[in-house]
Amino acid sequence: MSENAAVQPSPHLPLSGIIVLDLTLARAGPTCVRHLADWGADVIRVEPPSTGGEDVVGRRNGSDFQNLHRNKRAIQLNLKTEEGYKVFMKLVEKADVLVENMRAPVKGRLKIAYDDLKKVNPRLVYGSISGFGQTGPYSQRGGVDQIAQGMGGLQSVTGEAGRGPMRVGIPISDLCSGSFLAMGISMALFDRSRTGEGRWVHTSLLESQIFLMDFQASRYLVRGEVPGQTGNDHPTFTPTGVFKTSDGYMNIAASSGRLWERFCDAVEKPEWKADPKWSTAVGRTQDRPALNAAISEVTKHKPAAHWVEVFEAAGIPAGPINTMDKVFADPQVKHIGMAAPLKTKLFGDTKFVASPLNFHGMPRKLRCETPEPGQHTNEVLNWIGVSADDQAKLKAAGAI
Repeated sequence: MSENAAVQPSPHLPLSGIIVLDLTLARAGPTCVRHLADWGADVIRVEPPSTGGEDVVGRRNGSDFQNLHRNKRAIQLNLKTEEGYKVFMKLVEKADVLVENMRAPVKGRLKIAYDDLKKVNPRLVYGSISGFGQTGPYSQRGGVDQIAQGMGGLQSVTGEAGRGPMRVGIPISDLCSGSFLAMGISMALFDRSRTGEGRWVHTSLLESQIFLMDFQASRYLVRGEVPGQTGNDHPTFTPTGVFKTSDGYMNIAASSGRLWERFCDAVEKPEWKADPKWSTAVGRTQDRPALNAAISEVTKHKPAAHWVEVFEAAGIPAGPINTMDKVFADPQVKHIGMAAPLKTKLFGDTKFVASPLNFHGMPRKLRCETPEPGQHTNEVLNWIGVSADDQAKLKAAGAI
């Protein structure tokens, strides 16, 4: 743990006392930092001085930006000026972690790459996310989530066969690369507690996306199979997929032999157990279209809630397909507290998406709203010993 006292003490949390410099943009990097901020790190978001503008202000005041950047402080600092760079290096001296998702040439021009900063603070854990990796033929390229979904194979297995590639409905490469980097930073901090030395830990949208292809990727690497699209059906287990109900659709997973027999009894079709085409897992998968159609002919006559109750009683995994309003109205979702309340200037009393982690005996609640641009510049500069006169000079020089 850092010997630096956190500037804004919070209740004891796993990362209390850890000071993080946040230089991230877009979604992948901020997702990483949000994990650290939610669990107690003192995050100082470093942004360039800006006059704003309608588009910038609109994005910043939107629910997405406000959800991503809660539990942080914000300063404005121009790293392109000599004065601003010197202030930044003072922050680096005190920091435990720095997180960035710039392209390599940008880090080099600003002289804030890992090799530059470890000379000033060898205990620094430096976390990076790139599009395709820090080295290699694509390392200079900028990357976005949908490009990684395509290059990493996800779009080739998403959607229905014959309909062309399909993106997943969330920025999954961004979200997972950010989460993986947060895990890597935590590992590096633990390693530092034993060695006294920091480390550069990095991932990319492409690496994270390929890792997420776990099931399909291993089938190719081990057996040479190139998986295709199977729509809402599980690639190999049948029946596992989406089925009609009287009020929409639902998911049912009854693929094992034991679950299949229970399922037949639950839907009052015991004769299906004796059908030679459906008596084995291989047979059910080979005859999947006919089997799925037969199941939907049964389930379409009752609402999803009815079938969930029936299948739950039989020990068969099943659940509704919820829109977002139904997600947050669900009693289990309410119980686990995934809508975290927070009082804000922009939205009043509102809620944001809670951390998915639970630490026994520790509160899982939001501490503060997303800061305004430069809201804590003077406070942070005071902390690192920059006098009021020097702060005035920095402002005059365009450094803050």
